[in-house]
Amino acid sequence: MNYRYSDYSIEELYREIGKLKEKAQKAEQLGNISEVQINERKMQVAMAYTMNPEEFKADEVYQLKMDPGFTFKINYINGVFAWGQRINLLDELLEDEEALPISLLGKKVK
Repeated sequence: MNYRYSDYSIEELYREIGKLKEKAQKAEQLGNISEVQINERKMQVAMAYTMNPEEFKADEVYQLKMDPGFTFKINYINGVFAWGQRINLLDELLEDEEALPISLLGKKVK
């Protein structure tokens, strides 16, 4: 039976994250890069459900944990996803709006 991460308790989320981490490590050992990426993305989403979305605010800029060359300006929060745009090192706002799990956001940039 499939459950949504929003239905999990915090303990269940951390167990799921541990299982996904093991799967990603095994896939990496087998050289299956796409499976590694899938499990890492699932881990990021599950981690987002362990966080408080109210800690992230619209119109603020945050570091990106997985991409130090960019920051991320939030337009709005929907559940555990931040919708917004990346800002490159030249402080240029990229046009494409995207959704990222809040677990990928780092510290707020001043």
